[in-house]
Amino acid sequence: MSRIALGTAQFGLPYGIANQGGQITRSVAKAMLQLATANGIDTLDTAIAYGESEACLGEAGVQGFKLVTKLSAVPDGCADVNGWIREQVAASLMRLGVTAVYGLLLHRPAQLLGVDGRALYQSLKHLKEAGLVQKIGVSIYAPNELEVLAQQFQFDLVQAPFSLIDRRLHTSGWLQRLNDNGVEIHTRSAFLQGLLLMPQAGIPGKFAPWAELWGKWHDWLVQHAASAVQACLAFPLSFPEIERVIVGADSVSQLEQIISASADDVSVGFPDLHCEDENLINPVCWPQL
Repeated sequence: MSRIALGTAQFGLPYGIANQGGQITRSVAKAMLQLATANGIDTLDTAIAYGESEACLGEAGVQGFKLVTKLSAVPDGCADVNGWIREQVAASLMRLGVTAVYGLLLHRPAQLLGVDGRALYQSLKHLKEAGLVQKIGVSIYAPNELEVLAQQFQFDLVQAPFSLIDRRLHTSGWLQRLNDNGVEIHTRSAFLQGLLLMPQAGIPGKFAPWAELWGKWHDWLVQHAASAVQACLAFPLSFPEIERVIVGADSVSQLEQIISASADDVSVGFPDLHCEDENLINPVCWPQL
C-alpha cells in the first residue's frame, strides 16, 4: 500500500503556484482516481472549501478510498453549532456520494479555543460516535498551534505541512509526540506548492530573498543527479511516523511522475534547507510578498 495520499484541491479550484492548467476536468479526475487505485493509493484529501472538489469526487466515484475532508470555519455568532456542523457534514457526504468518511479535520482549529470550542469538539465526537466519521482532528499551519490544543483536546488525526524547507513538525518534537500518543499523522506541502519543483530561473522574483536557499537546492540536485520530485517525496517518506504524504497533481502524467518518484529510494543525505521564515514556509503570506 502506498503512503502517498492524493490531495484534491485541484479537483475543485485552480490551485498551486506552479499550476499551469487550472482546475482539472471531470474526465481527468476520474482517470487520476483510477491511476491512484491501480497504484495502491488508498487515501484522498479534500475539503468543503475546495470549490467543487467534493462534488467532482462524488461524480468520479470514490468507493474503496479513505476520504479525509475538512470542515470550514463555523460562522461567527452561530446559534446552533452542533446543528450547523451536522448540516455541513451531511451535505459533504451527499456530495461525495458516501455514508461516512475516514477523517474529518477542522480547517480552523483555533476555533476550538474560542467561545464555541467545547460545542465544536462535542459535535465532532458525536459524529464519530454516530459512525459518520472514523477519525477527528485538525489541519494546522504550524506545530506550535498544538501547544494549547493538545492540552485540552484529543485528536485521532493531525495534518501539517512538512518539507525539505519546513521541518518544524520534526524539529519541534511534535512528530514524535503525536506518534507516541497514537495520533495518525498526514503531511502536506512536500513540494511547497510546486516552488521546489521549479527550475531556478523560473522561481518568481518575490522569492528572491531566499536566493541562497534555492542555489543550495539546485546545486544539490545537480551534484546527486536527483529529480526534485524524487527528493521532495523521499524526505517526508523517510520518517516512519508519517502515515500519509499528501500530494496534489493537476494531470494524469504529473500523478504518474509522482507515483514513480515515490517508489525510488533516495539513500543520499538530504540538503539542509530548513527555514523557519513564515513568509516563505506559509503560502498564506505569499500574496503580501
